[in-house]
Amino acid sequence: MTEETKIQNTSGRWLALDTSTSAMTVAVLEGERLLGERNSRAERNHSMYLLPTIHELLAELQLRPADLDGFAVGRGPGSYTGVRIGITVAKTMAWALKQPVIGVSSLEAMALGAAESMAGTEREAQVREDSQPGPSWIVPLMDARRGQVYTALFASGSGRWSRIREDGIRLLEVWVEELAEAARNEPEESRPRQIRFVGEVGAFADAIGRLAEQWSGESGAYPHDIHAYDVGRLALRLHAAGIHDDVHRLVPNYTQLAEAEAKLLAKTSSGGKRDGEKRP
Repeated sequence: MTEETKIQNTSGRWLALDTSTSAMTVAVLEGERLLGERNSRAERNHSMYLLPTIHELLAELQLRPADLDGFAVGRGPGSYTGVRIGITVAKTMAWALKQPVIGVSSLEAMALGAAESMAGTEREAQVREDSQPGPSWIVPLMDARRGQVYTALFASGSGRWSRIREDGIRLLEVWVEELAEAARNEPEESRPRQIRFVGEVGAFADAIGRLAEQWSGESGAYPHDIHAYDVGRLALRLHAAGIHDDVHRLVPNYTQLAEAEAKLLAKTSSGGKRDGEKRP
C-alpha cells in the first residue's frame, strides 16, 4: 500500500538538520520558504561541527534559538554515529526550548530533493509528464558497505509523492532484481516510465546498469546529497497534520538485512564477523 501526500504550507520558523551521511546539512525554514542552509562534508566530525554550524546560520539570519518554533531531523537510516548526533542535538534543543520535534526518513528527504532537482522547472516537468504517462520511481541509495545499501522506493508524478517500499538495508544485486520484477508486474496505469537511482550512486554503476538488462524502461543514476531543506519540508507536512514526536522517545531508525539476504551475505562472505550493517 502506498501513502500519498502533498506539501502543505504552515507558519513558523523551523530548524532542520541531517547527519546520517558524510554530508552534514542544516537549514532554517519559515513555512515552505528556505531562509538559509549550510551544507558541508565532515564524516566522523559531525559532533565537532554541527552546533557551531547551527549557531553560525542563526547568526547570519539574525535569529536566536528562542526564535525557532520547531525542529526537524533526519532519523536515518545511515551512519549509526552520525544519526545519533543529529537526533541528540535536535531533541536537546527542542526539550530546552519547549518546542516540537519531528523525525523524518533521511532516505525520503534524499529522494524528494533529487526528484525535484531532476525535474527542473515546474513547466518542464509538466511537459514531460504529459508526454510520458506513468510515474517516475525514485530509489535512494546510501552505501552500507560490502554490496549493501540503505534504500527505499518512492513514486513521483502528477504532483504526487508516494512511498512504495519502506526504508531498509538490502543487498543491491538482490534489490535491482526485485525492482525490475516489480516494474514488469505493475499494472499498466501505474507502471513506472523510468527508474532513477539517486544519492550515493558512484560506487554502484555496475549493479545499476544491470537493471537495463532486466527491464525495458528508462533507467539511470543521479548523484545527490541530502539537504536539510527537504528534511524540513517533510517534517512540516507532519506538523500541518498535527503529528509530532515525543522528545524523549524519538530514536534513530536502525535497520537490518532481511533474513534471506543476511543468509545470502553469510554464504558469499569470506570473513567471519559481519560488519556490513554498520557504517563506521
